[in-house]
Amino acid sequence: MAGGGLGEFVYDWVRKIPSGRVMTYGQISALLKGRLSARAVGWMMHSSPKGVPWHRVVNASGGCSTDRLSSLPAGFQRHLLEKEKVKFRTNGTMNLNRYRWIPTVLLLFL
Repeated sequence: MAGGGLGEFVYDWVRKIPSGRVMTYGQISALLKGRLSARAVGWMMHSSPKGVPWHRVVNASGGCSTDRLSSLPAGFQRHLLEKEKVKFRTNGTMNLNRYRWIPTVLLLFL
């Protein structure tokens, strides 16, 4: 985290999420030991630098939280995830047991 602070730490982790996998805002908050709330992680995704796959970060239900934003077209995050072969249920959520990426470092805390 040297030099970049919490923001760069978050963006570095999001860049590590493999295509077709997701992490939740809460997972990323846990990597920071709660120094940044899940909600704050979500807001950071709205202003991610180029090259950060922000669309791979979803809410705790496995849903997309970006449809409420006027800065993005409705369904855009879902579209990007579907291009990566993520399947959604009829209620608009994905199966987190299948698509959630759990970095090895998080397994130490479980």
